[in-house]
Amino acid sequence: MTLATDEALWPMGRAARLGWRLGLALAPGLASALRPLSPLRLGRTVVALRHDHVREVFRDDPTYAAPYAERLAVITGGEAFLLGLRDGPDYQAALRALRGLLELPGDAERVGRDAAAIVEAGLPTSGPVETVGLFRSATFEAVARWLGVPEVDGTRGRLAVWGTRLFGFQFGGGPAPSEAEAQPFAEAMRAHVAAAVTARKAEGRAADDLLGRALRRQADGDPWFTDGAIRTALLCLLVGGPPQPPMLAANALNQLLRRPDALARAQHAARAGDEGALRRIVREAMRFDPLAPALQRVAVRDGTLAAGTSRARAVPAGAEVLAAIASAMMDGRRVEEPWRFRPNRPDADYLHFGHGLHECYGRELNAVLIHRLLLPLLLRPGLARAPGAAGRLTKRGVHAERLAVAFAP
Repeated sequence: MTLATDEALWPMGRAARLGWRLGLALAPGLASALRPLSPLRLGRTVVALRHDHVREVFRDDPTYAAPYAERLAVITGGEAFLLGLRDGPDYQAALRALRGLLELPGDAERVGRDAAAIVEAGLPTSGPVETVGLFRSATFEAVARWLGVPEVDGTRGRLAVWGTRLFGFQFGGGPAPSEAEAQPFAEAMRAHVAAAVTARKAEGRAADDLLGRALRRQADGDPWFTDGAIRTALLCLLVGGPPQPPMLAANALNQLLRRPDALARAQHAARAGDEGALRRIVREAMRFDPLAPALQRVAVRDGTLAAGTSRARAVPAGAEVLAAIASAMMDGRRVEEPWRFRPNRPDADYLHFGHGLHECYGRELNAVLIHRLLLPLLLRPGLARAPGAAGRLTKRGVHAERLAVAFAP
């Protein structure tokens, strides 16, 4: 057993790959057919497919709670973190503390710039190049540096593997490791973060990264910033954040390659330095293939979805609730002409990073990072899929795994 390779603790056989591929191919059509019946009750599972119903699930955290605490405790060694907390004083204190560390838009610009430079350095003169791995390496290196827990000897190239496997364990979406299989990754990541915190405190060196800002808050007497809270926050941000942009960037790139007109618009925006336009184009491309078809919630008390309408559906305590974000972003009741590629849609049409209490903490970072990962490729002439199977996006469950592209000589 090794912690250095993607396949070490997350093998996926041919039959499983075929099953996932078939399911993902059929999902949009099935969601479209069933959306008029939303919300659906299938035994102890309730599925919200309409845009309004999905937002309702996310807004009502007292009824539909995020089911992350148990697996998160495996990753953190039993320490609590924002993602696993219900709304209340502890959640609000943690949110204020962590939000207070962010300096936006500067942080997003910094991480996006660093990641783009790493991608650029990794591109050959003519290709082909496998993009998912390149995006992953660039994202983990840039984000770990910004957090203050960069790779060191013994972890180079491995943080991305550990973080990606733990992300799969935490959120599912494929043949994720069991708890026993995830433990070595969690222990390795915890040790890496703890060593970085210990070394920084011993050095007494000031640095403008999240660790440095947290230690300054600690020195100023802020009671939230204990050593344990700092270590756990950095660990969870490293596990929950960097795995997302590489997969979303690959999904978006695949959608652009399917649409020559959209790809040409993205390349024009990149060459013109119009980051606002490029960001909107990439965000729209992601709508056709988001990170996951649905996000999970659990009813912690009896509730009713779509109350007061003809589609009202009782949700018993203990039921699993699936908020189908992919379906919601294709719901013509709220999203105008959802089948068309329209980059200038209003923000409310998009649910890439959830909504409400547990909307992704790093959404502002992701909003810059994803299109910056793509920028060096879009600036190259002759961007196209690599020949053969390598040029087709493959996935491990719902998560992007490989996609190779080539460039003009």
